[in-house]
Amino acid sequence: MIGLGATTLIAHEVKEHPLHRTVRNGIRRCVANGDRFGLSDQTLWEFLHIVTDARRFSRPMEMPVALERARRWSYVREVTHLETTRESTEWTLKWMEEFRLGRKRILDTALAATFHVHGVRRVASANVADFRVFGVFDFEAWAQG
Repeated sequence: MIGLGATTLIAHEVKEHPLHRTVRNGIRRCVANGDRFGLSDQTLWEFLHIVTDARRFSRPMEMPVALERARRWSYVREVTHLETTRESTEWTLKWMEEFRLGRKRILDTALAATFHVHGVRRVASANVADFRVFGVFDFEAWAQG
């Protein structure tokens, strides 16, 4: 299973994103190969936050459009919904302490912990450094550009 980071969803859905075509093609190839994707609520919330931000995009999505796209991702046949658990919370706290991570790394660490407890070993994200520190993931080259 491939964990989907918010940067991957954003690149897939925002045509002006520099990785738009690359990510769309990468996801198509994975689907054709029978791969499954892991998606957490955390990824969807960050997606909504970013794609509606006029400071990040010259043409941000209107919230109703962004909500529809997030909802669609939630119900794609190839997507498994990954819920936060008590175990993922423990991993988050452990990794924050072990790797001496600060407050700006809390959400990324929580997402990594959610992926980890659900058996995700491959991650599709343009922010590989956010996940590399934990030493438990491989990365999809197409998501990095």
